[in-house]
Amino acid sequence: MTVKKMKFKTEVKQILDLMVHSLYSHKEIFLRELISNASDAIDKARFESLTNKDILEGDKEWKIKIIADKEARTLTVSDNGIGMTKDDAVRELGTIAHSGTKEFLAAIQDKKIQENAELIGQFGVGFYSSFMVADKVSVVSRRAGTARDKGVKWESTADGSFTVEDIDKENKGTDIILHLKEDEKDYLKEWEIRSIIKKYSDFIEHPIVMDIEKEEEGRIDKSKKVKFKEEETLNSRKAIWLKDKSDITESEYNEFYKHISHDFSDPVKVIHYKAEGTSEFNSILYIPSIRPVDIYFKEYKIGPTLYVKRVKIMDHCEELLPPYLRFVKGVVDSSDLPLNVSRELLQNNRQIEIIKNSITKKVLDTLSEMKKNEYDKYIKFHKEFGRILKEGIHFDLKRRETIGELLLFPSTKTKKDEHTTLQDYIANIKEGQDSIYYITASSFEEALHSPYLETFKDKGFEVLIMLDDIDDIIMSQFEYKGKKFKSVIKGDIELDKSENKEKKKAGKKYKKLIELIKDYLRDDVKDVRLSGRLKDSVCCLVADEGAMDPQMQKLLESMGQPVNKEKMILELNPSHPIFEVMSSIFEKDKKDKTLKDYSYLLYNQALVLEGSKLKDPTGFTKAVTKLMVDNIQQRA
Repeated sequence: MTVKKMKFKTEVKQILDLMVHSLYSHKEIFLRELISNASDAIDKARFESLTNKDILEGDKEWKIKIIADKEARTLTVSDNGIGMTKDDAVRELGTIAHSGTKEFLAAIQDKKIQENAELIGQFGVGFYSSFMVADKVSVVSRRAGTARDKGVKWESTADGSFTVEDIDKENKGTDIILHLKEDEKDYLKEWEIRSIIKKYSDFIEHPIVMDIEKEEEGRIDKSKKVKFKEEETLNSRKAIWLKDKSDITESEYNEFYKHISHDFSDPVKVIHYKAEGTSEFNSILYIPSIRPVDIYFKEYKIGPTLYVKRVKIMDHCEELLPPYLRFVKGVVDSSDLPLNVSRELLQNNRQIEIIKNSITKKVLDTLSEMKKNEYDKYIKFHKEFGRILKEGIHFDLKRRETIGELLLFPSTKTKKDEHTTLQDYIANIKEGQDSIYYITASSFEEALHSPYLETFKDKGFEVLIMLDDIDDIIMSQFEYKGKKFKSVIKGDIELDKSENKEKKKAGKKYKKLIELIKDYLRDDVKDVRLSGRLKDSVCCLVADEGAMDPQMQKLLESMGQPVNKEKMILELNPSHPIFEVMSSIFEKDKKDKTLKDYSYLLYNQALVLEGSKLKDPTGFTKAVTKLMVDNIQQRA
């Protein structure tokens, strides 16, 4: 057979180099990854055999076999699953097409991550963990349902290349043969293999077997012991979600979570329940403790693994969870769905909708209980997933108030790193207050020092501080307990009706001056008006009620997205000394050039306060300098 030598794609070469030279902790997880891959291969074959009996090839039992050869110093993981063709082997083992590969490479070079080699499974590169313990890996495989001469042998020493050749293979499935490094021989010991399987793979549904050497009395001479080998199953096999809760330890729950999620940390919460009634299903759902690095990627896989009567149908059934709960991992095993159900059929299946509603309610109820009874734990969860959960306010109109009650917010009445809730906000709301006020900002400190909050602070109105980039899009459309959300940096603000009367009087008094300022700034602002939100600052820029939030504009611009910028409104504080000075100058000489200079200074000052770039930094600097010089000369 002709041996063909090929080079790895760049990403694989980098990953292999990291596997060989950088990762040094928890090396034993290579066996977990290989067993998980073997289990997946069997699941695929088992599913395809429902409609294609040729896949079975006479096998009576699906199994994964471990073979330890101490003399050859090889460890083999063998399965009778779906197998691979030659093209499959080149594609699956020689290239990586996963969206998170670059993130994996960046993350794994972090010293902290190197201590947690288990992270590798999260990015679909588990096979390459073999090179942590082996200096050569051989893969012998044949796709189920193909002729015996259609097998393939793939081999690499992690030198940047691999070889493939056509071979004859008697049985379907895949054998992965690890040629262990000299100092990794412990992985050939029976007790070590048993320990790893017990720790990581005890719950695998398919039997993991190994030929175990045993002794018995001789039949002729009973004083002598006779050695023989017998195949023994090393894992308990029972599907963990079908067990009674009382029979499952916390460690077992955690290891099953790591198996299905490829996370390296324990989950923050386990939800194990059985639904009965209009739809019967068993499930184990997990709320992670750490946000996956690729959760905001378009390609991120959503949904629990779907089983039907213990037969795996698909790894990620996105129809079972709303997108704002995409961080939830788990397994759902239904008794009501047909075994041959397809993804197309799932989209309009009533049973799926019932399961989805049940799961969604259970997860939200669990989060509510955690918030009430385990607040410290909930704060950690919210820090990781609050932004994602918040998306539900926009997408799930039926549950938006329930989701809103799960959110935590810093506010003008909380200390740094402390939070309030919508329930508490409403409980302490001012009499007659018809809106829930919020401000968007990039940090807590920036928000607290914002001029937009001056009157709110002075009058004791609490303002929620929104720090996520999506906040204004979501919260501006939200209404909680009959109170609409209102941004303090958009639209007009009226907190005190008596002061509003004073503002109208001032508006009449300064009408002509305001019109003059508006004329000077006609190319820069949409309007000029007196402000109801300023107390100490002289001016600020505000957007129209329905306009895009400045924070969102900056985010889109940073991403290179085109933004159709609308002109802002310049608000002036009529009680500020500068405005009084301008009014005095105006009364004396309406054409005084100082008024124009002051108008531009006010506009630029408002840009600075907003955090925007000055239109003419040099001109602004010169104008400020001139004012300083004039002031000094007047004092001299």
